[in-house]
Amino acid sequence: MEAVAVPIQRLPMRAPRWLWLVMLLSAGASADWREALPNAQVVGGGELSLFGFRVYTARLLSPTKPFVADAPLALELTYHRDIDREDLVDASIDEIKRISGSKVTEQQLTEWRQQMNQSFVDVQPGMKITGVYLPGREARFYVGDKLQHVVPDSQFAKAFFSIWLDPKTRNPELREQLLGSTGS
Repeated sequence: MEAVAVPIQRLPMRAPRWLWLVMLLSAGASADWREALPNAQVVGGGELSLFGFRVYTARLLSPTKPFVADAPLALELTYHRDIDREDLVDASIDEIKRISGSKVTEQQLTEWRQQMNQSFVDVQPGMKITGVYLPGREARFYVGDKLQHVVPDSQFAKAFFSIWLDPKTRNPELREQLLGSTGS
């Protein structure tokens, strides 16, 4: 068989400005958490189960291994159940209050609740939410690989990740697994 040359229609080289803007904006929106922590590696992982039901699988990732307190980190939660955003926010606020005690004010908790409402979504089995802690700066939340919200409050960021990493966590076994202290 002989190859036949088919003419290719030439497309204009210049795209309209609005197309470049759309491409630029969508590129930023699709940036995933790995750009914030390019050298992150798995420190540890485990699973949270309540009353025999799997809630989520967690992985802690950080550029430093073994993990160093106040180092940048990513906490990836892969959910196994349907959970409403409101329930995620309420549980987070309750745990921050329990762990932090009088270190946080009601005004801070109200502001943090608003931030978490923008950061979280209703989750379904298989969905991932990844929180990135940048010490002294902020917390970033990604749904799947898409940036959902940035909370530019270092005190919130520390308090939020304390839910899993503080020695007073409600789930000390999961904490040990995340920190790589036990089998993951």
